[in-house]
Amino acid sequence: MVYFIYVVLAASIVTKSGKVIISRQFRELQRSRIEGLLVSFPKLTSSGQQHTTIETEHVRYVYQPLEELFMVLITNRQSNILQDIESLHLFARVVTDTCRSCDEQDILRNAFELLCAFDEIISEGYRENVNLSQVKSIIEMESHEERIQEIIAKNKEQEAKEELKRRAKQFEMQRKEASKRGQGFMQGNFSSTNNFNGGRFSPSLEPTVQTVTETPSYVGRSSTPPASKARGMQLGRKPKTADLFEAMKTEVEEPLLKSSSSSFSGVSSAVNKNHESVHVTIEEHVSMTANRDGDLEQLEVKGVLTLRVADPNNARVRLALRSADDSAIQFKTHPNVDKVAFKNENVVQMRDQSRPFPLNENLKVVKWKYTTQDETAVPLIINCWPSPAGNGLCDVNIEYELESDHLELHDVVISIPFPGEPSANVKNVDGNYFIDRQRRVLEWQLPLINSSNKSGLLECSIPADDVTGFFPVMVAFVSERLICDVDVVSVENLETHSPITFSKEVMLAADDYTIG
Repeated sequence: MVYFIYVVLAASIVTKSGKVIISRQFRELQRSRIEGLLVSFPKLTSSGQQHTTIETEHVRYVYQPLEELFMVLITNRQSNILQDIESLHLFARVVTDTCRSCDEQDILRNAFELLCAFDEIISEGYRENVNLSQVKSIIEMESHEERIQEIIAKNKEQEAKEELKRRAKQFEMQRKEASKRGQGFMQGNFSSTNNFNGGRFSPSLEPTVQTVTETPSYVGRSSTPPASKARGMQLGRKPKTADLFEAMKTEVEEPLLKSSSSSFSGVSSAVNKNHESVHVTIEEHVSMTANRDGDLEQLEVKGVLTLRVADPNNARVRLALRSADDSAIQFKTHPNVDKVAFKNENVVQMRDQSRPFPLNENLKVVKWKYTTQDETAVPLIINCWPSPAGNGLCDVNIEYELESDHLELHDVVISIPFPGEPSANVKNVDGNYFIDRQRRVLEWQLPLINSSNKSGLLECSIPADDVTGFFPVMVAFVSERLICDVDVVSVENLETHSPITFSKEVMLAADDYTIG
């Protein structure tokens, strides 16, 4: 049968009564078949015993409670049960991270995002090699260029509205001055300098505070100006400003919306004001897995060097690099980069030196990977020590230690899950803490960790009976210093053999930093 061919058949969220909230099939299965399997699922869990898997004649259920709901994976019986449980935990973390509360209404409101995330975890029935942060990044798909264009479009629209209001106010003031002189308001009476023809007077175009009776100033006339009748406030009369505003809308708004390069070039320059004609971006993403005792299982660092050239005169360049002296760091260069020069001289240049680097493109010229099980290479060591207090509470001690003195970690967040009620009595803490009741985690927040505060401690009491519920502990941080110490020390123009002023951005980020 088809159920023995593929691994994961469906991922679903159901109520305890068997009502299907959302379900994603990863193979072509009839809807009635999936609904039948999910309807029969609660009956199999009615024994009251705590399990995570149920096997029937044809399929296996792997499930996890989500408050009043169940996260259920339907797999075949020959699938790897350990991998299925790992996939189930990732599905549950995606749901709790996406939804504020795991109830039916919130699940339905975020159904589209959840189904898209499910497709990133399982493809054609098989698990993809992704973690929670990667799934979130794929779903968000943030684009730096798109944000810049949105800023430009918003500023253009705001500028058009301001110009529209300014000209409407200008026309209204000129209409008032003309009506005081006994003239009809005619658009043809205005010159290009916004003054009345004949040079009789020039009203100010700036808004002013006016009294009830207005007396215009006349130039070159000794006669008394014609008297104007004072009018009180009239109700129900439609102001002409709105009509003028609509009449000028096409005239003012369209030219401003079309002049993106001339009117709003300042926005792009503000975004890239620190970027030279040659700009390099150096990024590293670190993933670490340790067991509950804090022993390292694996540390992996992935890095990339991105080059962007904006000036054609500096398109033929050579980048001199520096990196940590460690043979475990594996480098890989772009196919068009000279591999011999990179290996022998540690420089980045085009294989054909007569060819320039592409202009205005973010070109990934070098990638590297570093994998180790050496605990001395771990940038930040986290130890979590939960111990039962005997009164329904657990005393939890969490400590950190910066292993690499040259690193400065910013915006460090250490997340400890709550196994039961999301509450804690914090007795001692270095830094700040925050209880996120929706995600059911205690966040230990440290703005900066460096050589001056290499270690810290958080002590608290949390309602719990099982010490295993405090894992896994997740860590997030960023830094402007890298683990592999890759850096661009100089850039040379190959045509003039002179050094070039360049700009660079350096960033280290923790992607999947897990303990337990």
